[in-house]
Amino acid sequence: MNLNFDGVKITGVQLILPRREISFDSEMDDYNFTSAQSAKLKAVMGYDKRRIVENGITSSDLIVQGFEKLIKSEDIDPNTIDALIVVTQTPDYIMPGTSYIIHSRLSFGQNMLCLDINQGCAGYIVGLMTAFSLINKNNFKKIALVNVDVVSQLVGQRDRNSRPIIGDAGSITIIESDKTGQPINGNIKVDGSGWDALMVPAGGMKIRSSHETSIVSEDANGNERSLDNLVMKGDAVFNFVMQSVPDMINNLMNESKHQISDVDNFLFHQPNPFMLKKLANKLKIPLEKMPTNLVQKYGNSSGVSIPAVICSEFDLSYFKKNRLICMAGFGVGLTWGSLLMRMYDLTFLEVLEV
Repeated sequence: MNLNFDGVKITGVQLILPRREISFDSEMDDYNFTSAQSAKLKAVMGYDKRRIVENGITSSDLIVQGFEKLIKSEDIDPNTIDALIVVTQTPDYIMPGTSYIIHSRLSFGQNMLCLDINQGCAGYIVGLMTAFSLINKNNFKKIALVNVDVVSQLVGQRDRNSRPIIGDAGSITIIESDKTGQPINGNIKVDGSGWDALMVPAGGMKIRSSHETSIVSEDANGNERSLDNLVMKGDAVFNFVMQSVPDMINNLMNESKHQISDVDNFLFHQPNPFMLKKLANKLKIPLEKMPTNLVQKYGNSSGVSIPAVICSEFDLSYFKKNRLICMAGFGVGLTWGSLLMRMYDLTFLEVLEV
């Protein structure tokens, strides 16, 4: 599905990172690999460091601290926010939505919309599309988009497929109505037949968490996990990305009447450097235009990875000039989506460690 938006712009992005840093080297003994195998894995996949929350810290905890900083520094006025959209796969509770928890802990008024979206790796793209649609078709003037996940809490300690790469983070993006805003092109696709490529089997209504679902077992590849843990079918995800994402980006360029060379930066979801470099090669994107090193610094933070790239790779001065940005997210669902838009004159762009 191809989409078009206008009259909107991003005016600020904040990344919220846990202070706790874990190195791949410190966890090697958990993965049933020899030292040589671990060293090779680290080199090929780009494993190094990741940020994870302390036990007991939830998605809302990260985001509330981010909002408190923005409000204190007067980067945002909570009374001007018309909608709070929260995109997460790790809600504080099954019900109510995490947006209501965040609303209750801050100085937001009653005259606003709270909306929760269950989405992962494409969550930033889905969240932006939702915000753009609300502003385009309704009376919303300013929307706060939250992306947050603490998926590290769902990964088995001896799951060598997923644990070395999963990180936690949150982000807050402010989207505003802008009558002079330039056209935005986007697309979104879904293949529900791959719903089990990235999943947590237990914890919902289909399989309730219990003592039995917490029992750890080893799979054929040497990963140890329970039904309460994240399952990621790495080969299936890799093949899906390599087959689907290049076509999506080429379609986006055709629809927008742009060339790859016109784009200043390609800000893609960050699963690992290996996959991103393969994508860049397939699309003939110069690596200097496409950051690939986020996982080595923070880990794969799911839907937060695109705003994490924005905040950690650029500063406000970069966006004083009008930049043509291509964003793409792909994963859980299976879902893949992209946006081609201008970014300029941001009022804040920061990394907050909590």
